[in-house]
Amino acid sequence: MHIPTRAYIALGSNLTSGLGDPRSHIQAALDALARLDRSHLRAASTIIETDPIGPQDQPRYLNAVVAIDTTLEPRDLLDRLLEIERSRGRDRTREQRWGPRTLDLDLLLYGDLQIQEPGLIVPHPRLAERLFVLAPLEELAPDLVVPGLGQTVGQLAARRRSAL
Repeated sequence: MHIPTRAYIALGSNLTSGLGDPRSHIQAALDALARLDRSHLRAASTIIETDPIGPQDQPRYLNAVVAIDTTLEPRDLLDRLLEIERSRGRDRTREQRWGPRTLDLDLLLYGDLQIQEPGLIVPHPRLAERLFVLAPLEELAPDLVVPGLGQTVGQLAARRRSAL
C-alpha cells in the first residue's frame, strides 16, 4: 500500500463553450477531481476572478486551487488532469499561449518533489510569479515551504503583492 502524497492543483477558466460557462467548467473540474481514482479531494480554495495574463483581449479568469491526497504518480496525475481538460473541450494543440481556455489544470506541487521532465515541471515553473495561483494556494497552505524556493506560500504571496 502506498502512502498518499499531498498535491496542489490550480484551476482556471475564462471561456464559455457548448459545455458551459467558466463557473461550470471549474465546478466540473472539482467534481472530476473529487472522483479521481486513488485520490481524495482534501480542500478547495475560494474561486477568485482575475485579469488575464498575456493577451488582454480576452475575458477575466476564474481561478482556484485544490489540495488532493493521491497515490497516483506525478506523470499519471498530470495525464488525468489533461483528460479532465479535454472533457471540457480544451485542445492544447490549437490554442494561443496564455490565451483564453475552457479549462486549465496545472499541477503546482506534488509533495516535496522537484521534477524536471519533458512536459512535467514541479513545482510549477511560474508559481512564484502568479498571484492568481498564490492567493488561492495561500488560503489552503500558507505555511507550506515550496520545494526549491525555500520560502512559504505566504511569503511568496506577500512578495508578489508588494511588487504590484
